Amino acid sequence: MTRTVMCRKYQQELPGLDRPPYPGAKGEEIYNNISRKAWDDWQKHQTMLINERRLNMMNADDRKFLQGEMDNFFSGEDYAKAEGYVPPSE
Repeated sequence: MTRTVMCRKYQQELPGLDRPPYPGAKGEEIYNNISRKAWDDWQKHQTMLINERRLNMMNADDRKFLQGEMDNFFSGEDYAKAEGYVPPSE
């Protein structure tokens, strides 16, 4: 049976992650409150931010920026977007 969580981003009961994506308290928080769908959506958005803004994951300031944007993304607050990106029409 699939583990479900009340997803903070989508405000509904959805399938959860199989394991915490990070070690420590942050990973447990994500594991317990973020759905697999929200995590997958974040992974795609994160990749766009890294590429568009040319973030260097070896740089502590860039990692801190990305962490803050992840928190905003999951909390439903305003978060950074890739400039000029237009999502494909369905």
